[in-house]
Amino acid sequence: MINIRHSEERGHADHGWLDTRHSFSFADYQDPQQMGFRSLRVINQDRLTADSGFPTHPHQEMEIISLVLKGKLQHRDSIGNEGVINAGEVQRMSAGTGIRHSEWNPSKEYPVEFLQIWILPNEKGLTPSYQQRTPLQEENQQHWTLLASPNARAGSVSIHQDVELWRGHLPQNKQTSLKLRPDRHAWLQLIEGDLQINEKRLRTGDGAAISDLTKLDFSSIEGADFLLFDLA
Repeated sequence: MINIRHSEERGHADHGWLDTRHSFSFADYQDPQQMGFRSLRVINQDRLTADSGFPTHPHQEMEIISLVLKGKLQHRDSIGNEGVINAGEVQRMSAGTGIRHSEWNPSKEYPVEFLQIWILPNEKGLTPSYQQRTPLQEENQQHWTLLASPNARAGSVSIHQDVELWRGHLPQNKQTSLKLRPDRHAWLQLIEGDLQINEKRLRTGDGAAISDLTKLDFSSIEGADFLLFDLA
């Protein structure tokens, strides 16, 4: 079963300095039918104008993953981490018992675009922690790169939940497939492009909740860049 959530169905807010789209309920966008999928709680697509961002604010009991798509994002937090996340890099922050951080676009000219993802941890009371890595394409995985996993496999960031987060890249008119264990679910988020998954077609910004399937066949029409969450 594949249920598509079209891009235009997402929550949207334009604050001038921030243009944001919410796949699930977040901030002023609240839909009781869209509170997340399995342990996946938030997928926000954010665009910050030059020299703007989120001032210092708190988080607790959440695994937060940021993936920069274009530009640079500056991070500072209350446990001593400070640095810049470049396009293509992935950051994981385990908020645990409590952490404060800020996210800022350091460029004076260009916007930054990134995805912020929240996943519920598999236990509470964790010590706050931080990781930042440049993902490496796993050997024998031509179209797939592992971004996050419970055991930090293949250079991915570690995450305190039974989730694997993959980034898929398919050139135009290419195909690939992925097998899921019978007890697994998946969420697909199409960052950019045009993609067919089994018999369903998705376009830029679309998402899809996937259950009761053990094989996913992907075919790109114009090329596709997407995320695939393998979820318990």
